[in-house]
Amino acid sequence: MNPRSLLVAAALLAGALPAAWAQASPVGLWRTIDDATGQAKSLVRITESGGVLSGRVEQVLDPAKADMRCEACTDERKDQPVLGMTVLRNVRQEEPGQWGGGDILDPARGKLYKVRLRPEEGGSRLVVRGYIGLPALGRNQTWQRVE
Repeated sequence: MNPRSLLVAAALLAGALPAAWAQASPVGLWRTIDDATGQAKSLVRITESGGVLSGRVEQVLDPAKADMRCEACTDERKDQPVLGMTVLRNVRQEEPGQWGGGDILDPARGKLYKVRLRPEEGGSRLVVRGYIGLPALGRNQTWQRVE
């Protein structure tokens, strides 16, 4: 390969790396999928600020639950609308491809779990593991990227 071709290839690769990293990050809009029923429940937008991720419910997909409130919550979210609620908090990158250290709320039950996030399939899926105590004692949901 001549030096000019090598330079062009390096420039193309360098331009593709930020896009690939962005897709392998949990930041974005996700369709949450109930692990018990397989049904889509909501759209959650995960954002990053200062290296910390948080996730907020942007849409409740079941019209019958659109006005749902977190009646079982025990913190400041008690009796607050689920729509617009921050359900994922204080998550940081622990190692390449894995985020954790924060918590996730199940607003239907009012339960708070420790959380780990792991993007898969180039960032098109997000494995969300909620647990109490040890990660081995939890359950997974796989969310689908919307944007």
